[in-house]
Parts: sequence; structure tokens; C-alpha cells
Amino acid sequence: MSEAVAVLHGAFGRVCLYSMDRTMVSHAHREGHLLFHVHGSPGEVFVDGCAIPLGPGQAVAVNPWQTHYYSQPVPGSHTLLLVLYIRPTWFWRAIGSRMFALRFGRASIPVSDALARLIDVGAVLDRDQDDSAINGWLLSLTNYCFDQSWRGSAPGERFASVHDFRLRKAVQLLEQRVCEPVDLDRIAREAGLSRPHFYKLFRQQVGVTPNIYLNSLRMERAIERLTATTEAVASIGLDLGFSSQASFSRFFIANGVVPPSAYRRSAQIAYS
Repeated sequence: MSEAVAVLHGAFGRVCLYSMDRTMVSHAHREGHLLFHVHGSPGEVFVDGCAIPLGPGQAVAVNPWQTHYYSQPVPGSHTLLLVLYIRPTWFWRAIGSRMFALRFGRASIPVSDALARLIDVGAVLDRDQDDSAINGWLLSLTNYCFDQSWRGSAPGERFASVHDFRLRKAVQLLEQRVCEPVDLDRIAREAGLSRPHFYKLFRQQVGVTPNIYLNSLRMERAIERLTATTEAVASIGLDLGFSSQASFSRFFIANGVVPPSAYRRSAQIAYS
């Protein structure tokens, strides 16, 4: 069974050390995503439907709101992964320029000797690690991968914005109602869009379907409450609209690797 060996939260986002043994479901999130193979069988990450190898010589980068999923090609095998979820706002503030938002040029990142030295599992496992050191390490690692992803090509437009006012309203409604049963057809009507136009615009401007976006919001809210409160897992699930703890756990495992209770046990908070 897949497990969370270590989880670290901070202003940067999240860093997870996962032992994987199964394929995940397609999903997306607002953070920039970096995956590094540490040990075990090579895997694959499907990014927008394209298979990207994930092994000793290659890492994978996923843009905010880009659909993807991890695939375990050899059933029953185990793979240890270092997985980063980097907040775009933290990244551009840290590098001192909003000009370069966290949007990778390509999904495949070759693991050079310099990058291999930055893939430091010990930084996640060391519970006494200084917070400023963690932030410095993550910035170096993310910035290196960001630069590598654009090597040999012009950056161009690196961050897609939601510019249709009706779609901005729909996104706002989804975020307001994440803890309620959501009728997407009603969201479309309230935003002033027909159902087909709503789905088309959402995919074009956000990059994912409304369903995947809503699942991402629920995962964000679940992770926030699991790590910041002592609420019972069942209560969190019910508040997020799940009919039982079992259905909430199935959702969390499918979108976040491990059960919510296991994630909570593994989580550590870095406050800087």
C-alpha cells in the first residue's frame, strides 16, 4: 500500500516523501508540481495525456492546473518519490519578480549531477531542520528545474489568466460552495453561461474541467483542516459533502496517495 513517509507544510506549499505502489487518478492543483525518483522501480507521470518517464535520470514538472496522474507500470513494485507542491506566489516573491510565474516550459526535466545533489531527502526527514534552510533548499531546487524546463526555448507567455468575467464569477462560486453539494449546471447559469459554453471556457482558461477543479478545492480544504486542526476525519469529510468517512477516505487516497488519517500523522509544519 502507498504511504506517506514524511510530509512538510510551509509558506512554500508542501513537500512529500511518498512510497508508491499503485496508479493514481487524473487530477490537478493550483501549485506547481515537481516529482523526483529517489529509489525503487521507475514510474511514469501522465501530463495532459502524455506519458513522461520518472526515473533515476529524469524528473517531471507539472504546471498549476495541468491535469496529470502518477502511473506504476509494474504492479506490486514500490517507488520512493520526493514530491513538491510549490505555491506560485511564494516562488515569484522569493525570486523577486512576478514577471516569471511558476509555469514550466516542458514536463521532462533531465537529472544532471547538479540537480541530483539538490534532491535531498534528508531535508524532509530531519524534523529539526531549520525553516530558513528548508526554504532556501526548495527555492534552489525549484528554480533549477524551472530554468531547465525553459532551456533552449523562449519563455513566451508563462501564466494563463482567467480573463472572462463570467468564468471568474463561476470560479468564485465554486470556491464559496466547496463545502456544499455543488450543481455545476446551476453554477453555469448563475455565471450567465450555457452549460456547453461554461465547460468549454473553463477548460480553455483554467486548464482543467470544473469537476477536477472542484476536487482540487476539496483536497486543499481537507489538507488544511487535517494539518491545522484536531477535528475528527469523519467530521471533515462530512463538512466537505461526503456521505461517510469511507467515501471521504476513498476520495483522499485517489487524489492524495494515502488515507487522510495517515497524511495527518505524517505532516509537519514549517512556519517561515
